[in-house]
Amino acid sequence: MWNRVAQFIIRFRLPLIILIALITVLMGYFASRVQMSYDFARTVPLNDPDMILLNKFKAQFGEDGNLIAVGVKDSNIYKLDNFKAYLELTRELKKIEGVNEVVSLPVIKMILKDTAQSKFYLQSIFSDTISSQKTLDSLLALAYDQKVYMGHIVNPKNGATMMLVSVKKEYMNSSKREALAQSLLDAGKKFEDKTRIQLHYAGLPFIRTLVANQVRKEMQFFLYASAFVTGLIMFLFFKSFRAVIFSMIIIGIVVVWTLGTLTLFGYKITLLSGLIPPVIVTIGITNAIYLLNKYHLEFAKTKDKMKAISIVVQKMGLATFLTNLTVAIGFLTLLSTDIIILREFGVVAGINIMVLFLVSLVMIPSVFSWLPTPSEKHLRHLNFKIMGGFLKLVDLSVHRHRAVIYIVSMGIAILSVYGIMQLHSVSYMVDDIPEESQIKKDLHFFEQNFSGIMPLEIVVEFKTKKRRPVLDVKNMEKVDELENFLDSLPEVSRPISVLSLIKASKQAFYNNNPARYSLPSKSEGVFILRYMKGQSDNSGLFKSFVDSTFTKMRISSQIADIGSVKLDSLVHTVIEPRMNSIFVSTEKDSVKTAVTGSTKIFIKGNKFLIENLQESLLLAFLLITLSMAILFANVRMIIISLIPNLLALMITAGLMGYFDIPLKASTALIFSITFGISVDNSIRFLAKYRQEILANNFFIPVAVSDAIMETGKSIIYTSIVLFAGFIIFTFSSFGGTIALGLLTSVTLIISMFTNLILLPALIMTFDRPKKRRDDHQLIDDFDHTFYGESEDEEIDLDKIKIHNRHSAAE
Repeated sequence: MWNRVAQFIIRFRLPLIILIALITVLMGYFASRVQMSYDFARTVPLNDPDMILLNKFKAQFGEDGNLIAVGVKDSNIYKLDNFKAYLELTRELKKIEGVNEVVSLPVIKMILKDTAQSKFYLQSIFSDTISSQKTLDSLLALAYDQKVYMGHIVNPKNGATMMLVSVKKEYMNSSKREALAQSLLDAGKKFEDKTRIQLHYAGLPFIRTLVANQVRKEMQFFLYASAFVTGLIMFLFFKSFRAVIFSMIIIGIVVVWTLGTLTLFGYKITLLSGLIPPVIVTIGITNAIYLLNKYHLEFAKTKDKMKAISIVVQKMGLATFLTNLTVAIGFLTLLSTDIIILREFGVVAGINIMVLFLVSLVMIPSVFSWLPTPSEKHLRHLNFKIMGGFLKLVDLSVHRHRAVIYIVSMGIAILSVYGIMQLHSVSYMVDDIPEESQIKKDLHFFEQNFSGIMPLEIVVEFKTKKRRPVLDVKNMEKVDELENFLDSLPEVSRPISVLSLIKASKQAFYNNNPARYSLPSKSEGVFILRYMKGQSDNSGLFKSFVDSTFTKMRISSQIADIGSVKLDSLVHTVIEPRMNSIFVSTEKDSVKTAVTGSTKIFIKGNKFLIENLQESLLLAFLLITLSMAILFANVRMIIISLIPNLLALMITAGLMGYFDIPLKASTALIFSITFGISVDNSIRFLAKYRQEILANNFFIPVAVSDAIMETGKSIIYTSIVLFAGFIIFTFSSFGGTIALGLLTSVTLIISMFTNLILLPALIMTFDRPKKRRDDHQLIDDFDHTFYGESEDEEIDLDKIKIHNRHSAAE
């Protein structure tokens, strides 16, 4: 088969290159239209009860996560000039395209009663004509008497205040939000320059925008950095600029295809999918190294460029296909999950890793068939023997100290199991952002002064024959009891609901006496409701907190970003039990309560992420095991080959437990990615071992020694390249990406050692090869060659005389 493939590629290399170029132009067009994702991706299935409840809530009451908060804690804000500047800032923000409403201290209104017409009306507290500090102070005292605002936009204990900017729904999850956020920051900067008062920003729309911008910057940085680092390693190896340049062109083509794939599938760039291009670069370099090394090796033997290229395709086609396939399987198994961001990441990465195989197999032989023949300088790497001493030590240990190897491996496995037992899963709304970043500092500001800014909602539904049960005095008292309880929790802000408006109306009825800010009694309700009759709700405020029949109401709070574990405990062991004790259903009247909101759904999504990633890892394990079964058709060899790779994964999981690195989407992905990559080392080693077993009359010790010496260099070298490619992710601003890069790099290095030391030891102890030369296995067709010692002996570079007229041009 691969002979025909080689002939086809060489014969039609020009049309194939033109076809790839045309496809690249087309994919480049789609790549230019790729968009950033500006929302927290859905991680909870749509049919989940909590997700259904949230969607019903949004349909009834509107969005819960569309607020941007701008906070201030500076006594100078209450000086006349600064206060006027703050008022001007509020008006400037209101003018920004995409802003729905802005609520802040300078524009609050108080409720007044019109005794002549028996109705309430709103009046601004602060006017544009404030002329003295004394007047401002008296108005501030009046504002502080409006209890409906205290604890929400003003902290009465320390004077901290914030303005709430409501963002239109159509701007929240689109690129328009970038301009909105920048306009907000520009207006804020103007205010800060004028007053020397620092502003703090938070809220889901704002944070998502900043994170999306950072993802874009990091994707570009990682792409260039991975290309530079791996390209530098490749140059040090081959001593050839053209080898590096054309390899990078080939990999660049696949990166363009990757970005084009995102657009074709209707996907956007997320924190995860933004990592695919640098991963493609890293894996692509290993492909290029293997193919070019084989080309140089065959050229040194045959002195015939076209024959060497033909042999590359024939002998390396299956090897490259299988190594790319196992890596792709690790990604494609994410398709089995219900989580969109993981499925998108898996399908785009998996498809383009196989595309990388096709493009590399076509372009590397084709391009180098047109380039000048390699010079002596370019072939010098074939005598690379620096690692020989280390491999001889490994070989000696495998033959003489297998007991030590097993004891050390068992000890490490036991320690790893203990570390795995310490593993925990936790996620945060503002996850992976460094503590020293301004985003985190601002978030802490709102948590310290307003108990947080993340939305937490409670829905109370009264199912009764009574008319407008929400306004029933007894029901209001129960809701008030729940709100007082929520207000007592340090992690939860003071709630706001329709009760807040009713209490404010009572205060207004009693001539704005702040002591009267409370629920009206049954007799007071008669008079107050008379004033409320016929009131129009132009602001839509009532609609945001109660339905038209007054049977279902919303209690809205903000909560600190306390993490999934604490939030689950707070909701299920504190809030829900208290709700159930307050609202007791009877045969006639039933009450249904539920905690909802974007915060709860996002945090709950972490549980689904981990469960789905565990399933995808199991599927990857089964599929890769099936691939090994097809290669070896030997159960014993399958088990032997999997043990070193599973030990590497165990060690990584144990390190996560010891160093308190939680399981989340980014860190759980490590296992699916690295398992597919590390199995390649086992396949290459076992392929050579199988070849040597047949060549040495089934004498295992010699076969193992030859396999160690002849594949050890390739395993070490490719592990170094992969390590260098993934370690770049540690320069990220996101904790999850840092952990992904560090742990993936560590796992690949650990896998290198387990496959070089433990795997041959296990073969020495447990393998019982069938002594039948006609027992053909698919692995026999696998060409492992990277640096073959036996082939090195056939090549004397001192005797190679290559007259390359073009070498001087390099």
